[in-house]
Amino acid sequence: MKKVIVIGSGFSSLSASCYLAKAGYSVEIFEKNDTVGGRARQLTKEGFTFDIGPSWYWMPDIFDKFFADFGKKTSDYYQLDKLNPAYKIFFQDDTMTIGDCMDAICDEFERIESGSSQHLKQFIGQAQENYNIAINKVVLRPGLSPLELVTKETVLKVDQFFKTISQQVRKRFKNPKLVSTLEFPVLFLGAKPSNTPSFYNFMNFADFGLGTWHPKGGMYEIIKAMKSLAESLGVTIHTNSPASHILVSEGKVLGIRSKGTNQIADFVVSGADYHHSETLLDKKYRQYSEEYWDKKTYAPSSLLFYVGFDKKLENIEHHNLFFDTDFEQHAEEIYDRPQWPSKPLFYANFPSVTDASMAPNGKENGFFLIPIAPDLEDTPELRDQYFDIIMDRFENLTQQSVKNSVIFRDSFCVNDFVEQYNSYKGNAYGMANTLRQTAFLRPNLKSSKVQNLFFTGQLTVPGPGVPPSLISGKLVADLIIKEEKR
Repeated sequence: MKKVIVIGSGFSSLSASCYLAKAGYSVEIFEKNDTVGGRARQLTKEGFTFDIGPSWYWMPDIFDKFFADFGKKTSDYYQLDKLNPAYKIFFQDDTMTIGDCMDAICDEFERIESGSSQHLKQFIGQAQENYNIAINKVVLRPGLSPLELVTKETVLKVDQFFKTISQQVRKRFKNPKLVSTLEFPVLFLGAKPSNTPSFYNFMNFADFGLGTWHPKGGMYEIIKAMKSLAESLGVTIHTNSPASHILVSEGKVLGIRSKGTNQIADFVVSGADYHHSETLLDKKYRQYSEEYWDKKTYAPSSLLFYVGFDKKLENIEHHNLFFDTDFEQHAEEIYDRPQWPSKPLFYANFPSVTDASMAPNGKENGFFLIPIAPDLEDTPELRDQYFDIIMDRFENLTQQSVKNSVIFRDSFCVNDFVEQYNSYKGNAYGMANTLRQTAFLRPNLKSSKVQNLFFTGQLTVPGPGVPPSLISGKLVADLIIKEEKR
């Protein structure tokens, strides 16, 4: 039985571990933190439960396919509920409610802009076509060759790789509220809509077509499910066990060093930050220079707040977007002129609105997120300043007083992403999916300098997000299995 060591225990690492264990490999995971999950960890405090990282459950079909590959269903592990409404958007002079079906969403679009529902149906129809191509064709390729992108389906869509989401949306919709609503989902891919190929409008189908879901107990229930599955397949998990060096001899991986002990293996897969993983190698075995990493475009970092409130809040939904300031200006201050945003957009998640298990009776848990540029100065004073900024606007827009109802407030920002996840420049979501950073143009799943060394996760293929991370784990496992057969 060949042995595989997996560095890290996020979605991609757990995914790879499950597939490799199923294929008959002996798999051991080494995780630096005291719990599994990578960036998808959990905070429990005074009866409140918070997802520290991902909070949106989109693309339920990807989760279904993952568990089905092991003869399981998501319902074997957690209860999944479709949210209605999916989310609420606060603008300066109005709010939009995104329902759980296209008819409800079309009605809301018509309320904002007469005649827009017909354009929306056409737009989402095209997005669904792209989704089917992306999920069933493109993202299942390991990014080894540009020819992987050449299929009869993608050839017909080639123009959509050279036009942008912004061009496609603004051609059909004039009202700025509708434009912002349709451009927002690609922020999950880590780039401005004006720099994201229009083919990626498949995220709009993931949003409006497939809906927004919630696993009861929070997103960490998925991690617990994957951990349980991995262990049932024979995977051994070591927490509080950071990898300090990847061992190589004569160009072939030997294993890793963890807590001063050499752990020997036939294969090593790193699901940790790709840049950090390469620093664990002697310099001659690294594929990419510091200059290479510095020039890449990264998804945003985030300033996050986890807040316990001593009362139920009003005029909110489970997911809420606050777009009462200039969307484009904030995007420019992330990507074009990196700086702390002057008038930040922000997101607020209150899972206790729909899931009573997430907060004590009569209280509310709040998860607030401000997207920011990576590699910014991060100080307690800046965190305090921005908490006050968003709380003032939150009170104004939801027409209620909440500051005096805060029981506690914890935060997480650039310094924490670096310290806890070895995240390059403190990015939150990996490398952006721009045209020049798509598929074979992303860092490779397989090392070109060290035999039997592989990588998985948000900085390699397919890209940022939880569902892509699940797929990334499967792709790297398939590569190792094929390597063995050869």
